[in-house]
Amino acid sequence: MLQKPLPDNLQPETLAVRRAIEKSQYGENSEALYLTSSFVQPNAETAARRFAMEEEGYTYTRVGNPTVTSMELRLAALEGTEAAIASSSGMAAILLLGMGLLKTGDHVVCSQSVFGSTIRLFAGEFSKFGISTSFVSQTDVANWAAAMRPNTKLLFAETPTNPLTDICDIQALADLAHNGGALLAVDNCFCSPALQQPRRFGADFIIHSGTKYLDGQGRVMAGAICCSQKQVDELFLPITRTAGMVLAPFNAWVVLKGMETLGIRMQAQSERALALAQWLEAHPRVKRVYYPGLPSHPQHALAMRQQSASGRGMGAAVVSFDVHGADARALRRNAFATIDAVRVCSITTNLGDTKTTISHPASTSHGRLTEDQRNAAGIGQGLIRVAVGLEHLEDLKTDLSLGLDLL
Repeated sequence: MLQKPLPDNLQPETLAVRRAIEKSQYGENSEALYLTSSFVQPNAETAARRFAMEEEGYTYTRVGNPTVTSMELRLAALEGTEAAIASSSGMAAILLLGMGLLKTGDHVVCSQSVFGSTIRLFAGEFSKFGISTSFVSQTDVANWAAAMRPNTKLLFAETPTNPLTDICDIQALADLAHNGGALLAVDNCFCSPALQQPRRFGADFIIHSGTKYLDGQGRVMAGAICCSQKQVDELFLPITRTAGMVLAPFNAWVVLKGMETLGIRMQAQSERALALAQWLEAHPRVKRVYYPGLPSHPQHALAMRQQSASGRGMGAAVVSFDVHGADARALRRNAFATIDAVRVCSITTNLGDTKTTISHPASTSHGRLTEDQRNAAGIGQGLIRVAVGLEHLEDLKTDLSLGLDLL
């Protein structure tokens, strides 16, 4: 169906609702969902040209699908990049990044505070193919610089980190990477483009787990890399056409619908998270709170500068805190008691949901790491992570008090 082109310079809230709606002949107002594995070709010659990528046109959903394309276009518009390529999960996006960019003999510098599975992917799976990784302090740029080698091809950071919300200086790392002939990838899962656009600060690749805030209701697995069109075409499309770590059309459609409310959800959840963090900081049973929106956070000013895509600095929606305890056993016992007492929060490791979730990182999301790796990342047995949803703030305080007040 013939459509009028959208005006230029639309605001993110409008792009999240209007970008990449390709109407069929029926003129639907919502995005169409193309649940098909293959596409019928008008004739053999056209099929040959399309399979050879000499002519645009859909052939097979492993190569491309209109619903997935709409999701990619919308996410790229929100992140301010030329293009995006979707994948079956956030971890699949990081795997795709490594497969497209790295080869035997290459070196990676990675924050030691990234998600546990990311550490295992770089330290374990990539190392099988002769790719070495140095893990460094998230916040110390000098530490990153000292780890650089002539064969360094990639710097990889996650900001804020999961679960301690450490902030890296994206611009400083981008400059460091580019001066050394490398590229910078930033996992933007915690903030989403509603709060932070790493491309503005020089990042080459922006990684997403669409499972989190892009979906927003914990319904589907999804991932993506946002970058230039040339990088999509030359680095990643040849791999997905062969290896198939692609996003299913239904999952893409769910994420498309989730992005429509991304901005208002991130604002509401961030406001609740800040208020909850302030309350936890004053609680006598809480030893320390980790939240970038608090002035007490060591990288508060940097976070407010980088997490300002909404027009004002916001701390995102994940709050972590340490409970008191005499030793590791007592810390674990007190953390478990706090978690087990909740009646509103969901005990699950996912985040980005409208429902508040609570977890014990040391035994779940980061449980497969070695004790040394957890200690390096600062993840102790007394640490609890709360990903704040849309429930009423007072109900969340009451829920956490059920366990904290008994410690």
